[in-house]
Amino acid sequence: MASEHVIEEKKQGQTLITEQKEGNSKKLFIESYGCQMNLNDSEIVASILSEQGFNTTQKLEDADLVLVNTCSIREKAETTIRKRLQKYNAVKRINPKMKVGVLGCMAERLKEKFLEEEKIVDLVVGPDAYRDLPNLLQEIDEGRDAINVLLSKDETYGDVSPVRLNSNGVSAFVSITRGCDNMCTFCVVPFTRGRERSRDPQSILKEIQDLADTNFKEITLLGQNVDSFLWYGGGLKKNFKKASEIAQATAVDFAQLLEMCATAFPKMRFRFSTSNPQDMDLNVLHTMAKHRNICSYIHLPVQSGSTAVLKAMNRQHTREEYMELVDNIRKIIPDCALSQDMIAGFCGETEEDHQDTLSLMEYVKYDFGFMFAYSERPGTLAAKKMPDDVPMDVKKRRLTEIINLQQIHSLQRTKHFVGKTVEVLIEGESKKSDKHWKGRNSQNTVVVFDKENYKIGDFVNVKIDDCTSATLIGTAIEFSDNN
Repeated sequence: MASEHVIEEKKQGQTLITEQKEGNSKKLFIESYGCQMNLNDSEIVASILSEQGFNTTQKLEDADLVLVNTCSIREKAETTIRKRLQKYNAVKRINPKMKVGVLGCMAERLKEKFLEEEKIVDLVVGPDAYRDLPNLLQEIDEGRDAINVLLSKDETYGDVSPVRLNSNGVSAFVSITRGCDNMCTFCVVPFTRGRERSRDPQSILKEIQDLADTNFKEITLLGQNVDSFLWYGGGLKKNFKKASEIAQATAVDFAQLLEMCATAFPKMRFRFSTSNPQDMDLNVLHTMAKHRNICSYIHLPVQSGSTAVLKAMNRQHTREEYMELVDNIRKIIPDCALSQDMIAGFCGETEEDHQDTLSLMEYVKYDFGFMFAYSERPGTLAAKKMPDDVPMDVKKRRLTEIINLQQIHSLQRTKHFVGKTVEVLIEGESKKSDKHWKGRNSQNTVVVFDKENYKIGDFVNVKIDDCTSATLIGTAIEFSDNN
């Protein structure tokens, strides 16, 4: 990719597997782009529409309703959606009764403009309005365009049991928060997903119990900023100081939620994403260190290694504070893997700022990363107030240098595992060979090994014999005691 790079196995668009409910006669084709939260949201949408007579299908041509769950984080993501709508349009010419809807962040950002710009689109639904889909579909049936992009102060979908469409039957996403209060100047998320709201811990534990009862083995707790999780009875986090003393005394923060999950489900493996450096509490690290079933991996976006650029981005931490947090992680969880988000060529970034980013990477030596060239997003403070003044050829060169350094560090980190034995949860077949299983260790590194007599969902101890910068190659020794 010319303008972005990911050193990790990650699909940009995912068509979800089918779920059939007896008696449903209508067919839903739903496709997701962007973050894990979008994938989880699509499962919520499928659950809501299942009650309206829809079963999902993998065949676009068979669908009565086509929904695309969108991302606005970068310009390229929106361009991909526009191209996908052209494909839908070609199918709709053959099947004019097919209805097309746009969900998610791009829908929230463009609102009514989507209906004007993309004539194929029948409905536009923002992330907090999925419960209104039955009413919106009725409006379409009555010949009207339908739109609901109202953001909510309390919607968490905590009572909706997601249809596990984007699942291997082993690992699943559980949303714990929605929205973001961190107004980074480059980011559209606060505008497309609203303010932070946390979910009732008991509803989270119930969802995990349902997954455990159906033999899921790994849960990823999801939020735009999981470290901001704070339950004190409902409502926006910003109102916490106004809550009663009783509510404050009984509040549950993210470290406490992790403790509750790990203790209640000792055989379940837990991950979480995404963390914000300014909000990560040391109590979270101590909780991770205490429980073997909380994975030793943190995705810790930094965006830049320059304090000056971080300030321009409105990141509420400095380079030095970030490095101090990394030092604490290394001290409390010595085997913890770290990954990053990095933006090359943000507004006003100098060559010295770029060198600061490279030197920070040298200091941390991330296991892998998600790296992008800056693209201006309409509606953000950066787009309104800051000139996009770094030439594209400079952005690309800096991005290439970041990518190359990350590849070096990724190989160094995987080599560290050679000769060691790691616990792996088998998730499926290797993409390159049907004779090998693929899974991940606690540090979120992909491990490949011979199938032998193991099966999907097994925890297996694997001795690592070799590696690439992204994959560990090993030999299964025995079942883990976590089975």
